[in-house]
Amino acid sequence: MKDKLLVYPYIVWMGLFIVVPIFLVLYFSLVTKGTSELTFTLEHFKRFLDPLYIGVLVHSINLAFISTVICLVLGYPMAFIISKVSMRFRNVMVLFFVIPMWMNFLLRTYAWMTLLERNGLINKFLRFLHFPEVNIMYTSGAVILGMVYNFLPFMVLPIYSVLVKIDKNLIEAAQDLGANEFKVFLKVILPLSLPGVISGIIMVFMPAITTFVISRLLGGGQFTLIGNLIEQQFLGVYDWNFGSAISIIMMLIILLSMVILGKYSKEEGVGLW
Repeated sequence: MKDKLLVYPYIVWMGLFIVVPIFLVLYFSLVTKGTSELTFTLEHFKRFLDPLYIGVLVHSINLAFISTVICLVLGYPMAFIISKVSMRFRNVMVLFFVIPMWMNFLLRTYAWMTLLERNGLINKFLRFLHFPEVNIMYTSGAVILGMVYNFLPFMVLPIYSVLVKIDKNLIEAAQDLGANEFKVFLKVILPLSLPGVISGIIMVFMPAITTFVISRLLGGGQFTLIGNLIEQQFLGVYDWNFGSAISIIMMLIILLSMVILGKYSKEEGVGLW
């Protein structure tokens, strides 16, 4: 009985801060703007089918996909190396990935602005070495760089947490059967680490596709991503109905991607859920 009573505060918290906000967003997306009656409509969802908004969605997915792939390519070797070092150095290396996350997200993005701008530290250093300057500020490359920097820990930590728990007896058994290091990795370590890989992909792709701070600061407002579009509807033109409809569409896209990845993980026998 006492255990059940302890559950109720969490249920109330989830209801107030998860269920109710989602219901409100869904409500605004299905009603007409400026009407005193409860008139349901799908007009806001149909409006999103305009080629202009579809282009914004495609561009957002493209940048988020590229950022996720780069995070995976960089993050997996990092997580693998961390899982192989001694416990003493392992904790230090994990701390190096966690410390930047203690800093405000906005400040981390502003720091990259000071590095990438025309008279930033990177170009000053290149001029000192008599190398040509780089001019990637306010480009898609700068936005991708900002995404990779901010979201890389979300790829490394889930993969590391899975790699460090792999039973060493399985690796030793594969080696005793004659498998070299490459085959051990390909046949044992990689399949067992797929739950961490899939979790990392989800944790990077979701914030990358909906971010608006990175694209606004590092993109200089020249790139309108889906996160910027939602922000404009709520804070710019105050069209909460259309902004809510876009939010619901993004929620469905993210849930669909999670279902697809979850199905793939089950087919591979690793079981994400």
